[in-house]
Amino acid sequence: MCVVKLDFHYIFQDVNLKSLIIWLIISFTRAVFVCILSGLVPFAVGSETAGSMTYPAARCGVTAIRPTFGMVGRTGVMSLSESLDKLGPFCRSATDCALVLDAIRGKDPDDISSKNINLEDPFSIDISKLTVGYLEDAEMEVVNVLASKGVNVIPFKLDYTVDSVQGILNFTMDVDTLSHFDSWQRTGQDDVYEAQDQWPLELRRARMVPAVDYLQTQRARGKLIREIRESFTVDAFTGNATDWERVCMGNLVGMPVVVVPTGFKSIKNPPSGNIRRRTTITTGIYAPPQHDHVALALAIAYQSVTDHHKQRPPIDDLGPDDSFPNHPKANYPPRRWHP
Repeated sequence: MCVVKLDFHYIFQDVNLKSLIIWLIISFTRAVFVCILSGLVPFAVGSETAGSMTYPAARCGVTAIRPTFGMVGRTGVMSLSESLDKLGPFCRSATDCALVLDAIRGKDPDDISSKNINLEDPFSIDISKLTVGYLEDAEMEVVNVLASKGVNVIPFKLDYTVDSVQGILNFTMDVDTLSHFDSWQRTGQDDVYEAQDQWPLELRRARMVPAVDYLQTQRARGKLIREIRESFTVDAFTGNATDWERVCMGNLVGMPVVVVPTGFKSIKNPPSGNIRRRTTITTGIYAPPQHDHVALALAIAYQSVTDHHKQRPPIDDLGPDDSFPNHPKANYPPRRWHP
């Protein structure tokens, strides 16, 4: 993990948000979310191929948007799958997500998949004119809050007939990823990878996928995209952001989703004693592709009357019986910068 020291005076004096993107480079997505949740940084940018933004955001209780595919250019980012990779901001609020996304979106001349997708002003949308569906696993607090703000909320189900959405995503991602790591595998460098049961094994399997099966997979993906478009009869819908079928479907279709924290609950099988450890409750607000502003407007409306997104971990008050396990006993010298 690499964290760049921040000069907050400089950051908040500069009104050009694009210049802020360089201030945080960090290699582990969950660590980024912890920095934001703790109030250490205002925002960061992450990538998702199959859940790498939605899952950490949900687990850490941070607001994030996985935008429409192609809205943000990916030059300089390690690619796994050109047809799945997406970049988006995670922030302290949906308002911040809208501001950052507007700053980083646009056509990237070095990324042929990027587009000049317009982001309408989410702050000027009359949400009382929207119809929002809620799935069976939706957080009803979100549904009730939106209804109180004048939104027309109705039960909803997204229908499609394509089987094995997860299989389509796995075929697509694994073969695309292998195309980037082809030389790495052919030269035997994957043999020295420590976790042999993970990426090396998965990419060796990808080598055995016939071209015909890959093409049939993409045809099934096209059918899924058409069916989702036809069954999306509401302006947006809300439901569990970490449902694996929905994560796969959303990434295959390129659908935007805003992950919104909605509260806390006790952890399962907690340690004995008086502790304060809890886990987050979150929801996803989904919109059709190129309608990111709708999902953002609804998330902004929800957060305008709730404070879940403003909660910070009690870093100086863990609880009477909380402690840091395996605390280092040795004193390590401070790291030095080397020219």
